[in-house]
Amino acid sequence: MNPFTYERAADPQTALELGARSGAKYLGGGTNLVDLMRETIEHPTALIDVTSLSCEIEETGDGCLRIGAGVRNTAVAADRRVRERYPMLSEAILAGASAQIRNMATVGGNLLQRTRCGYFYDDAAHCNKREPGTGCDAVDGFNRMHAIFGASAACVATHPSDMAVALAALDARVTVDGRNGSRDIPLVDFHVLPGETPHIETMLEAGELITAVTLPAGIAGRSCYRKVRDRASYAFALLSVAAVLEVRDGLVDDVRIALGGVAHKPWRANAAEAALKGGPATEAAFHAAAQAEFASARSLRDNAFKIELGRRVITDTLVKLTALQEIR
Repeated sequence: MNPFTYERAADPQTALELGARSGAKYLGGGTNLVDLMRETIEHPTALIDVTSLSCEIEETGDGCLRIGAGVRNTAVAADRRVRERYPMLSEAILAGASAQIRNMATVGGNLLQRTRCGYFYDDAAHCNKREPGTGCDAVDGFNRMHAIFGASAACVATHPSDMAVALAALDARVTVDGRNGSRDIPLVDFHVLPGETPHIETMLEAGELITAVTLPAGIAGRSCYRKVRDRASYAFALLSVAAVLEVRDGLVDDVRIALGGVAHKPWRANAAEAALKGGPATEAAFHAAAQAEFASARSLRDNAFKIELGRRVITDTLVKLTALQEIR
C-alpha cells in the first residue's frame, strides 16, 4: 500500500476543499476503497473521511425521501419509510454483501463501488479499467459473470451493486456537490457505459462529492427485487431484476424494470417497459416484453445463459406482482 495522508472533514465545504487536491479520495465506509488500496489498484495520496456528513434520512416538502450519502446501508434497509413506500430498495440492500459489510457501507460508497471482475483484480491480466490501453482479457477469457448489454471491445465488466439496481427502477436522483455548486443526476445516467474509456465509470467530475439520493413520491404498484446468484448469501448477481408494476382493470398502468449483473451500469429495461405500458397484464405479454428487451443482448462465450435466464426472471417476477395486486 502506498503512503497517504488522512483527514476528517468537519463539514461539506471543508470536504470539497480537501477533495479538490490532486490524488485525494473521499472515504465513506471503506468497504471497497480500502480493499482496492490493499490490492494496489487504487493509489490515493490523501483520504478525506466524510463519514460524519450527510447521515440523515428525511422527508422533503414535495413528498420525496432524501437519503444522505453517509447513511449506512443497514439503516436504509431498516428505515420504516423505506420499507413501507419503497420495499424493493430494502430487499435489494438485504440481498447484497454480508450484515457486517452493510453495517459499514454507505449509500454514496455503494454507488461508487467498482467492478468485481476477476481480471480487474489480477495484476497479471490485461484490464483497461485498471490500466487504460492494456486490453481486456475477459473478452476471450472466463466471462460467465460478465455483461450482455452495453459492453464494448474495451470492457465487458458488470456493476456489482444491488442497491443501485433498485434505485434505477425507482427513478432516483443523485445529488452531488462540487466547487461550482450542486447538481442532480438521474440515477440511470449516473453510471456510464465503457466505450473506449472503461476507467471512467460515472458522471462525477474531479473533486465532486455525492451528498444524497432522492426517491420520488407516489410510486404506485407492487414491487420486488429478485436476485439470481450461485449461492444464497454473500454472492454477486448472475442477474437481478428490480420491478414495479401497477395494474388497473387488467391493463398495465405503470411498469418500471431495471436489471443487474448484465451491464457496466444498472440497466433500465426500456424496451420491456415500452412493450408493456397500456397492454394486458398477462404472462404472454410479459414474456413478449422480456423477449423485446433481450433482443439487443450480446453474449460472450460463457454467459449466453443470462439471456434466457433474464427473460424467465422478468416474466416470473411480473406474473407474481400481478397476482399480489389481485389479492390486495
